[in-house]
Amino acid sequence: MKLQGLFLVAFYFLTYTQLVKGQPHKDCQTSCGGIAVEYPFGTSPGCYYADDPSFNITCNERDELIFGGNEVINISHSGELRVWVDISYACYDKEGNLNNSALYTYSLANLSLSANNKFTLVGCNALALLSTIGEWNHSTGCLSLCDSQPAANAECNGEGCCRTDVSVPLNSIEFEFSSFRLKNMTSVHDFNPCTYAFLAENGTFDFDALKDLKNMQNVTKFPVVLDWSVGYKTCDQIGNTSLCGGNSTCFNSTRGIGYNCKCFEGYEGNPYLSDSCQDINECTTSNTIHRHNCSDPNTCINTLGSFHCKCPSGYVLSTTTMSCKRKDVGWTTIFLGSIIGFLVLMLGVSCIQQRMKQRKDTKLRQQFFEQNGGGMLIQRLSGAGPSNVDVKIFTEQSMKEATNGYDDSRILGQGGQGTVYKGILPNNLIVAIKKARLGDNSQVEQFINEVLVLSQINHRNVVKLLGCCLETKVPLLVYEFITSGTLFDHLHGSLFDSSLTWEHRLRIAIEVAGTLAYLHSSASIPIIHRDVKTANILLDENLTAKVADFGASRLIPMDKEQLTTMVQGTLGYLDPEYYNTGSLNEKSDVYSFGVVLMELLSGQKALCFERPHNSKHIVSYFASAMKEDRLHEIIDGQVMDENNQREIHEATRIAVECTRVTGEERPKMKEVAAELEALRVAKNKHQWSNQYHVETEHLLGVEILSAQGETSSTGYDSIKNEARLHIETGR
Repeated sequence: MKLQGLFLVAFYFLTYTQLVKGQPHKDCQTSCGGIAVEYPFGTSPGCYYADDPSFNITCNERDELIFGGNEVINISHSGELRVWVDISYACYDKEGNLNNSALYTYSLANLSLSANNKFTLVGCNALALLSTIGEWNHSTGCLSLCDSQPAANAECNGEGCCRTDVSVPLNSIEFEFSSFRLKNMTSVHDFNPCTYAFLAENGTFDFDALKDLKNMQNVTKFPVVLDWSVGYKTCDQIGNTSLCGGNSTCFNSTRGIGYNCKCFEGYEGNPYLSDSCQDINECTTSNTIHRHNCSDPNTCINTLGSFHCKCPSGYVLSTTTMSCKRKDVGWTTIFLGSIIGFLVLMLGVSCIQQRMKQRKDTKLRQQFFEQNGGGMLIQRLSGAGPSNVDVKIFTEQSMKEATNGYDDSRILGQGGQGTVYKGILPNNLIVAIKKARLGDNSQVEQFINEVLVLSQINHRNVVKLLGCCLETKVPLLVYEFITSGTLFDHLHGSLFDSSLTWEHRLRIAIEVAGTLAYLHSSASIPIIHRDVKTANILLDENLTAKVADFGASRLIPMDKEQLTTMVQGTLGYLDPEYYNTGSLNEKSDVYSFGVVLMELLSGQKALCFERPHNSKHIVSYFASAMKEDRLHEIIDGQVMDENNQREIHEATRIAVECTRVTGEERPKMKEVAAELEALRVAKNKHQWSNQYHVETEHLLGVEILSAQGETSSTGYDSIKNEARLHIETGR
C-alpha cells in the first residue's frame, strides 16, 4: 500500500510592489502544544507575514502545531524548521513475497532539505532510491548487502545499513524500493524480515544491527530539518525594505535564494519584529551562553550588546581569571619611577650629545669649507671681475639627498678630475654633481680654479655651473644636466647609435671651435681649457655641443701670452710642444681641437693600438693617409658622399693645420672657427644655388640631366672666402 502525505514549508518573500513591512496583530496566538509560534509565522489572518498563506500554520484540536500535514517540532528564527517525518518500509515472507509495506511520497512545494539530513536504508540485500517524481535527474540512494547477520557493533556503512547525504533541490520527493535476496532466504528472513528507508536529522539515528534489522517498526518517525527564507532576493537586492527589525541584520539564506534575519551580537528576540531584539543583560541572565565571565558578579557592568568587568580602586583585573587582585603599589611605583628617571636621564644625555655633535659637525663643515678653498674662492671671485651671480652654495645634506647617498647607480662618469653623479634637487631639477678627486693642495687649487673659470663664462655652448658645496671632505660642483652623453659616447661608445651625419659633425665642430675662440679672445679674462677632448664635450637632446670639465683650465693675465705650468692633459690630445716645454698658450687648445676634428671625420679614437705602429696616434694616421692619397679610406663611411667630398677635404686640411708640431704654424681658434663656419655657409649657398637652378630650369621646360652628371656647380675656395664668424660674447 502506498500512502500519500503533504510536506510543505514556507520560504516566502516580499513582492516587488510591497514596500511597507507587515507586523502581526497584538492578540495573535503565540504558542501551540508548548511550541512557540512567532512572526513571520502565524495561525490566523493578520498574524503571519503579509497575509501570505505560505506562512500560515495550524494548531489542531489535539493542540498539535501542523505545517503542511506534518507535526512541527520547532521553528528557528535563523531559517530552520523541524518536523516529524514517517519512515517507509516493506516486509517480506520467507519465500520473498511482499506482504506489508508503507511507502510514503512527500510533496515539498518550495521546500529545501537542509544539509543536516541523511537519507538512510536499513535492511539486507536492498536498494532504496530518493528521487524527484518523474525527473530522475535529481535522485540519490544507497545499497545495503549482507548474507549473514552483521555484528552487534556494526556501523551504518553498507552492511545491513547505508546512508547518504541529501543535497539536491527537490520540489517533491518519493521513496522507491527494490529488494532482492541473493541466497539462503530463510536465514536472512530470520533476522531481517523488513527493509526500512527514511530521512532523519544528523545524530538522531544510531544503527543497532541486533534491534533495527529485526524490527524497526517500533520507531515510526524521525525529525527532519527544513530550510526556509523570506522572498527570492538577497540582502543587497532587498536593501532597506527587508523584514528585519531594529538591532538586527540581514543575511543571505543558505538555500541560495531569499534572506533571513538575526539579532545583533549581545541582543535577543524576534528579528522579524520592528522592536523585538533587545539587549541581553549578561550580568543578570541565567543563560550560560550569554552570561558574563567575571569571577565576581558585583564587578560585572552591562553595556549595549556586551559587558565588562570593573574592579574597585586599588585593584586590577586579571584577564586570565577575570578576577580583581590588589595592585602591588610599592614595587610598581618604584619600578615605574626608576624607568621614568632613567628615561629622563637618557633623554638629557642624548640632548647634550646631540648638541655637541651639532657643534662638532658645524666646526667640521667650517673646517672643510676652509680646507676646500672656500676662502680662496671668495677672494678670487671678488677680485676676478664680473662673476656668475647664479652660483649657489649647497649644503652637505642636500647633496646626500640629491644623489641618494652617492649611490653607485647614480654615477654618470669618472675621470682624472673626479666622479660625476646624477642628482635630483628638491624642486625635481636634474643636475650633474661632480665630486672632486683630491689628494693634495694643488688639486684643491684646481677645483677652485674650475669654479673660478666657470664663474667667468656665460656661453650657450659651455656647461652652466649652478653652484658648489664646500662643506664636505671632498668638494662638489653642481652643473646643469646634459641628457645625451658625451661626443665620445656617440662616436665610440655602445650607449648610443653612432649615426651622426656630416651636418651634425660639422655643426658640433663649429660650436666647439666657436666656444674655444670665445674663451681665448672674447671672455673677460682669456681662458685656456687645457683638456679639450671628445669626452669633455657633452651633447644635449638637440645634439648641441656643451664644453665641460674646466678643472685643468687656466686664466691668462692680460699682460701675458703664455704660462709656464706643470704639464696636464689627456694622452692623445696633449699638445707635443706644451708637453716638451711646459709653456701653455692658446695654441695648445688648437692642437687638441684638431684631434677632436679628426675623430669627427674618421670616427676613430685619438689613440688606437690596433692600428699600424706608425699610425696608432690619429694625427700620424691622418698624415700618412694624406701623404699616400688614401684619405677616403679613413673617413667614416657614414660621413662622406659625393656631395660633401670638398667640404670633408677642407675640414681635413683644417684639422691637419691645427695639429702641426709647432704652435706658431697652427691657426688661432678664431680663424679655425671662421673657416669651419665658411664651409657651412658655402654648403648652404651651394644647396640654395642648385635648388634655384633646378626650379628655374623646370619653369623654362629645360630637361635636367643630373642623372647623367651633366650639371655643374660653381667652385668654392674656403681659403679665399670673405665670410667672417661672429664670435658670441655670451648670452
